[in-house]
Amino acid sequence: MKKILSLLTLFMALGFVTPAMSAETINTMIMTPDEKLQAEKIIMELHNHNNERIKQGYGPFVAAIYDKDGNLVAETSNTVIKDKCPLHHAEMNCIREACKKLGTYDLSNKGLKMYVTAEPCVMCAGGIMWSGIDTVYYSVNSKDVQKITGFDEGYKPLLWKVQFKKRGINMYGGIEEEAGKASLDTYVLEGNKVYKPERQDNK
Repeated sequence: MKKILSLLTLFMALGFVTPAMSAETINTMIMTPDEKLQAEKIIMELHNHNNERIKQGYGPFVAAIYDKDGNLVAETSNTVIKDKCPLHHAEMNCIREACKKLGTYDLSNKGLKMYVTAEPCVMCAGGIMWSGIDTVYYSVNSKDVQKITGFDEGYKPLLWKVQFKKRGINMYGGIEEEAGKASLDTYVLEGNKVYKPERQDNK
């Protein structure tokens, strides 16, 4: 954390970072050039897969887990509607598939990285924390997901990323987010279901 704060101080002094920049933009800047290029490549692939799978009735989110050598371990879409289960978000499905493939409930100390087309919701953030995955790269932030689609992303504490960092989990966001926003726009404009409990929320 001290190293990150030092880098931010340096970037601000050089004028690379301004107070108006989003946390997602700053996070992306902290990645190494190679790491950034890899994340952009994989997430763009996921956005393309997402666009195809939306046409097949899947929810508008895709997640993938890669090992430390860059090999794909698992890739899954959101299957809430297909499976009639509210727990089957893309990240949860992906964690389950990775555990099954690797034969363990503990995905820590394996150098595993998750790539997601949108910021994990409150449920998926919890699942990621308990899974032991080392690093997460995501595209569209939750605020924009809610604004575009109306999906309820749930409540996460303001400093949730700090808590993840304390547990050895690095989070990087805002990667290829315009492509992600376009996918979400298409999902809504084509009349696909925005699934959430049909309840009357407390005012």
